[in-house]
Amino acid sequence: MAYRNKTYVCFDGDNDMRYYRLMTAWKDNKNFSLNFYDAHDLNTARDTSQEESIKRQLRERFANSKLLIVLIGEKTRYLRKFVKWEMETAIRLDLPIIGVNLNGARSRDDLCPPAIRDELAVYVPYNPKIIEYAMDDWPVSHAGCRKAGKTGPYFYKDSVYTALGL
Repeated sequence: MAYRNKTYVCFDGDNDMRYYRLMTAWKDNKNFSLNFYDAHDLNTARDTSQEESIKRQLRERFANSKLLIVLIGEKTRYLRKFVKWEMETAIRLDLPIIGVNLNGARSRDDLCPPAIRDELAVYVPYNPKIIEYAMDDWPVSHAGCRKAGKTGPYFYKDSVYTALGL
């Protein structure tokens, strides 16, 4: 069994790659405290000719992941092939899901992909402080919600943002 210490980041590679790259830059910059072990570092899913070979590599990433971050942009909700599959896989594996709204919304909004819209997930805006907070807090909160039988979208109260200086 793999050691689950990775963060799987799911996003629209055609339109939102810059946001993923900026997250990895925050991680690598000593001026930011955001830190995570990126599941994308495990392998490179580049064989675009074979959907199953790509999914095999993605499954390896999931086997090592402890949570899923979904970067939610303008077109994420329309993606039906890999991004939808990644979200459905995380749900099936009961991974904690953090929806990161690239538009700055602090809760689930109309851009949320249908695959996670009604699932247990927390939603935050694209900001390193609140993303880091959610990465630390949500896995424990997710487990508590599951134990209590709770479902659906969650968001952090304004007091959390104030405490983080946001």
